[in-house]
Amino acid sequence: MLTKKPIRVAPRWITLLRAIIHATSFLWLSYVLFLGLTGGLAGDPVQYLLDFTGIGSINLMLLSLCVSPVSQYFKFAQLVRVRKTLGVYSAIYALAHLCVFIAFELQFEWLLIVSEIIERPYITVGFLGLLILTSLLVTSFEKVKQKMGRTWGKLHQWVYVALVLGLVHYLWSIKANELQPIVYIVFGIVLLLQRREKIKSIFK
Repeated sequence: MLTKKPIRVAPRWITLLRAIIHATSFLWLSYVLFLGLTGGLAGDPVQYLLDFTGIGSINLMLLSLCVSPVSQYFKFAQLVRVRKTLGVYSAIYALAHLCVFIAFELQFEWLLIVSEIIERPYITVGFLGLLILTSLLVTSFEKVKQKMGRTWGKLHQWVYVALVLGLVHYLWSIKANELQPIVYIVFGIVLLLQRREKIKSIFK
């Protein structure tokens, strides 16, 4: 059996790939939010925005977790550089999801917002996942990483917990077509099983 040769490309191609992820993620989110704010979405625009931002966050989180196994399988170590970019936008989409919920669903009724988070389990679970993603976002800067040292790595392993919470939130919030979140959950389980030793270390 032939051993795969490591893949290596010029750094500019990885930089270009990251730029494409930045542009696609940011512009797509901005465009959809613009349509929602200007009446450009048909049907139930609030639900569309909630679905777009929520599922978008999960998609980006799953993609970020795919990077390591893909880079290892193809011996393409440079690919790991895009993992952070995908993770950052997963958190941004999750924050947009919360903002849409607060602004359009609850109309900035702060007491109602607090009660919803406390009393409705699927919102509680989603909010906890969001808190984890936000903590990963604010500590994603290189200077913060250097100051945190080993603690940074332990904190960022909590992305696995955030994924579980996000998938549970998705399943509980769905009102129809439960097959889709189940497909996401199965895919998420496969990715998490590959990291079972790392996940165990979170709770040691």
